[in-house]
Amino acid sequence: MEHEARDAVGWFLAWGRASRFAFAVVAAVLSPRLYTPRARIATTQQIYYTAWQVLPGFALFATALGVVVVEITLRAARQFGLEQYALELTFRGLVLELMPLLTALFVALRSGSAISAEIALMRVAGDFHDLETAGIEPFEREFIPRVAAAAVSVFALTTLACLFVLALCYVVLYGLSPWGFEPYTRTVARVFTPLALGALVVKCIAFGAAVAVIPISAGLDATRDPLSVPGAVMGGMVRLFFALGLIEIVALAAKYV
Repeated sequence: MEHEARDAVGWFLAWGRASRFAFAVVAAVLSPRLYTPRARIATTQQIYYTAWQVLPGFALFATALGVVVVEITLRAARQFGLEQYALELTFRGLVLELMPLLTALFVALRSGSAISAEIALMRVAGDFHDLETAGIEPFEREFIPRVAAAAVSVFALTTLACLFVLALCYVVLYGLSPWGFEPYTRTVARVFTPLALGALVVKCIAFGAAVAVIPISAGLDATRDPLSVPGAVMGGMVRLFFALGLIEIVALAAKYV
């Protein structure tokens, strides 16, 4: 019982540290003094590692998933006599809900754990103390570039995945014929209203922020003991998946409840 209570207290304290770090990130983003050439170079490098390197594999994954889900939706709609609603169901379920969440999970697995491990190892090695001694702000050199790269990567990869799915839907339904353009565009306009697009953008930003902020704060939980690194990384990934699921639940509740 005492062990469970200690774990619960530690869990809440970890969320508190992550919240404080998130506020510190917001304050740093609003500070013009951090927008230096060094920060821009570091951000560009992080975007390259987080998004550009994984683009071919992610594009293949998004295409394969889109084909499978679209085919399943169309066949199920035909069986129930709802074929005229199949395209709209695909847009609402796959493009607006599933692809953003899967993209965030993809980036979390690809980069979130790596970010947490990097920060934890830097904490163990005392690199942050060395940076401060050299007059270099850790937020400028290490934190803000990673947060910006994660947010940009989630948003960019989600946009590309959604475009892939939109193109696949047309090809699966109408082939390469131009005759389906009119009903297809009517459905697109009905589903992707300004409010729906705004909600999608906000959700992508929230996903991107969570993918970077939570792993970094978890890495900072590590001590100078190398044995603390696995626990910090694992705890950060658990909290990250919880946060991504919570963001998706809140978005669904705001939209449909």
